[in-house]
This record gives sequence, structure tokens and C-alpha cells, in this order.
Amino acid sequence: MKRCFIACSEYSEKPGAELKVSVQETMNAAFSKIDKAVKRRVLHRNAGAHQKARLTKAVKQALEPS
Repeated sequence: MKRCFIACSEYSEKPGAELKVSVQETMNAAFSKIDKAVKRRVLHRNAGAHQKARLTKAVKQALEPS
């Protein structure tokens, strides 16, 4: 998650195609880790959903600023 937030802040400062791909890749990797943790019952499913929602919100805000 931390890597995804860092990628989002870097993209916000200096938008570019390469950084946009980096943001999407880190988000996909974070979603995968969260899903695996939920599947193995390390995280509660609601906690996993909350973390995924936070990531989605940050990525959406970085890629499509208001």
C-alpha cells in the first residue's frame, strides 16, 4: 500500500505515461496482496475492503484531479 501511495504522490507532482503505468501496477500488486491476506484470514474481509477503497480513492484522485 505504501508503494502505491508513493507512486500516486510522484504522479501528482510530475504526471507522465511512465508514472501512470507505475501507479496502476503498484495498485494491482497491492490489491493482490490484500486479497491473499483476506483469503488466508490474516485480514478480516471488511478490513481488506476498507484498504482497497482507500487505495482506489487515492489512485483516482491522483489520475483524475478535480
